[in-house]
Amino acid sequence: MGFGHPVYRTEDPRSRLLKGIARSFGGDLVDFAVRVEESAEAVLAELKPGRDLHINVEFFAGVVMELCGLPREMFTPTFAAARVVGWSANILEQAEDSKIIRPAARYVGPAPARPVPVG
Repeated sequence: MGFGHPVYRTEDPRSRLLKGIARSFGGDLVDFAVRVEESAEAVLAELKPGRDLHINVEFFAGVVMELCGLPREMFTPTFAAARVVGWSANILEQAEDSKIIRPAARYVGPAPARPVPVG
């Protein structure tokens, strides 16, 4: 969690923007965050060759919120509030058609276990 994005196959542009904002603040926290990002992405490149994994938007959003003085206990509610519009749009979209919206996915795991006969 925290790396990669289901839509952005390269660096998330929102994260790049927030990283720039964080850098404009400067300081030890930003320097540390950039080092963590570089180290984590280097490890991921080694462990997951061929996958271009980058930090997601929450990484530098947290850094920026910290630098703005937002109390840490407000980080999660702030993320949630920012998503309410999208969640509401999904609810309204689903309400137009009572059919349940399911992601397009196909299970490729092992077959389910057979029940053990009783008796």
